[in-house]
Amino acid sequence: MMRLKRWLREAAVLVLIAAAIIWGMDWLRAPQLPADLAQQPLTTINSEVNLATLSQDKPVLVYVWATWCGVCKLTTPTVAALSQNGTPVVTVALRSGDDQRVATWLDKKGLQGPAVNDENGAVSQRWDINVTPTFIVLQRGKVVSTTTGWSSTWGLKLRLWWAEKFH
Repeated sequence: MMRLKRWLREAAVLVLIAAAIIWGMDWLRAPQLPADLAQQPLTTINSEVNLATLSQDKPVLVYVWATWCGVCKLTTPTVAALSQNGTPVVTVALRSGDDQRVATWLDKKGLQGPAVNDENGAVSQRWDINVTPTFIVLQRGKVVSTTTGWSSTWGLKLRLWWAEKFH
């Protein structure tokens, strides 16, 4: 019984240390997004989108990715599943080729929703994004959450739920 208590205590400490490290890395890598990010119209492959309007009723996930990003290959199926299940997703392809290449890649991966092709990196530079993938959650035109690197399905769902319930 004493061993179990000790093991549980040590496991809890390790979980807290891991959480602190993950939070610290997220904080250090977080982009310094412009205050008017949601108000800036974005030109997509097919049209134009306004994030403030899109995020009025439901949280929107903005997924900044690249075809050459190894971690994006792991996170894209999660984002695709969210988009297919009704979560509004706007994707931003960072330096990933021309519109046709990006559209083909998105179609192949099953990612639905508006897609911005940031072919020369202007959008990501304006948003101060230095890490792919980057996830931004918007609710009612305000940035509620950002995270970079790998994120689990539950991590993204929790961020979206939090945005909807508490913002």
